[in-house]
Amino acid sequence: MLHSLQRLVPQLGSVSRAEQLRSSIGALFGIAITAFTMRLMLGPDPAVPLLVAPMGASAVLLFAVPSGPLSQPWSILGGNLSAALIGITCRFVIPDPLLAAAVAVCLSIGAMFLLRCLHPPGGAVAVTTVLAGPVVDDLGYMFAFVPIGVNSLLLLLVAIAFHNLTGHRYPHLRPARATKGSAAGEAWQQSEAGFTLTDLKTALRAEDHFVDIDLNDLASILAAAQREALRRRAGDVLCQDIMMRHVVSVPPSETLANAWHIMETRALRALPVTEESGRVLGLLRPEDFVGAVGRGMGRPAFGASGRLKRGMDSGLSVRSAVKTIMAPVASSTLPETPVAELVPLLALPDVDHWPVCDEAGALVGLIARADVLAALFAPQLNSSETQR
Repeated sequence: MLHSLQRLVPQLGSVSRAEQLRSSIGALFGIAITAFTMRLMLGPDPAVPLLVAPMGASAVLLFAVPSGPLSQPWSILGGNLSAALIGITCRFVIPDPLLAAAVAVCLSIGAMFLLRCLHPPGGAVAVTTVLAGPVVDDLGYMFAFVPIGVNSLLLLLVAIAFHNLTGHRYPHLRPARATKGSAAGEAWQQSEAGFTLTDLKTALRAEDHFVDIDLNDLASILAAAQREALRRRAGDVLCQDIMMRHVVSVPPSETLANAWHIMETRALRALPVTEESGRVLGLLRPEDFVGAVGRGMGRPAFGASGRLKRGMDSGLSVRSAVKTIMAPVASSTLPETPVAELVPLLALPDVDHWPVCDEAGALVGLIARADVLAALFAPQLNSSETQR
């Protein structure tokens, strides 16, 4: 019996005592400032309520669950205002107050879904406006704006100020719409965990119920959980344990013909381009040569290798410097970096090798995606073979 009852207790996640205290104090400031501001605006004996009860529920969302979609500015303002207007209408149209309250909540939920401002306290606002008494009859639709609209706005302003003063991000804005192909656009479309926001939307649509978490936050949490799982799986394996040492490199002024000869004779899939100091400027891949040299031929060739050979044989662009076609490298990894931290980097499109440099920035090694996968999964595969 006790076990069954324990299953009814939800798992709220790990929230520190300090965060619980911060949320509680925030709600204290939010309700108090809203109420006293209303008193200053309307006087000590106003004809309307200074504070409506649903603001207490809004305070829970704004201060204790500020990252959820139900707690964002448009949710509280749009949700409470639309519910209030619907509740007042139902009060005037439906004589039975109990039936009016039920219809008001029903229509409010539908309106909030339609307007994308779902806010649970809106249901309480709808009931409040139906059952508020003669004050609603006297004020009419103005009751939706004073006190409900003003209460919502004041509480929201306090929440914005409180969260930012205590070092928390609020509101949680949607990412800016980026142009297709830009770095920001790729960051928006592709998460570190290897899935996209479209994948998350598809999975949630299959579940067919509302989840109170921002998709970007959900993607970040899932990516962080995957990184933690990879660190646990990789154990103490560092980049220096699996990297290729004594890596051949070329200067940025090297010709395409010589660079391709090095890659072909040594069967390399990546060739670093470095300065005299050893600092990595970029990486050369076979597909870079195909794109630069094998393009624009007078007669077609079958396959990338055929286009490349025909381009080299014809002497097209082979004297150009490698810096013109290399894939730039913006950063590198230290030898003592855990292998698991490379997974998000090597999961990016067109990235299958990563340079390893010392603290001075000089190249000391190169890691391939296959080496990382072997380091992460080889122990599990060996364990499975042993058990068989």
